[in-house]
Amino acid sequence: MRHRKDGRQFSRNTSHRRAMFRNLVGNLFMHERIVTTDAKAKELRRVAERLITKAKRLHNGVAYTPQSELSAKDKARRLHVKRQLASFLPKFRVEQDDGSLAKLNLVDKVMVDLAKRYADRPGGYTRIIKIGNRRGDNASMSIIELLGAPSVEELQAAKEAATAEAEAESASTDTVDAAAADTADTAGTADTTDAGAADVADNKGDDGEATDSDDE
Repeated sequence: MRHRKDGRQFSRNTSHRRAMFRNLVGNLFMHERIVTTDAKAKELRRVAERLITKAKRLHNGVAYTPQSELSAKDKARRLHVKRQLASFLPKFRVEQDDGSLAKLNLVDKVMVDLAKRYADRPGGYTRIIKIGNRRGDNASMSIIELLGAPSVEELQAAKEAATAEAEAESASTDTVDAAAADTADTAGTADTTDAGAADVADNKGDDGEATDSDDE
């Protein structure tokens, strides 16, 4: 009998396999698109879609309605689902964007963003795209992404726009610093000129005094 044979084991025990899928689903919800092996992508789809469905089962927008507008019963229901998600999902992920670190709450993203995005969709929240085999071990690789995720072109355009804005700000800062340095150099030159003129005047005074002494 084929009992307790459901799912792939990946040559890992239960705790190792659970930790692996926690990390994979956390990265998927944070970036909305990751690259992994074909077998892991197929198993990850089951995990990710079940977590999104937990949030969606809070009907009538309870998952993403402001807390102050909920009844006591709906608040209790939403708290229960958030605790269920937090028992598996890593609560926080740190995302690096243009050198700055941003902390992302994955539970809130599932409850608010993803539940709202798929409110009218009856399942099937992910897409798997095969991209060929990996060099080295020849493993079959795939891209798994959430439906409605920003395209690669949109992400690249946003990154280029942010880079251009940062460069413009840096250039303006450099211009201000250069102007301040020029002003400081000009002031220093003026001080040097004044000091030189004072030295010349002092020398002339000393020469005059020496001449008077010789005459006497």
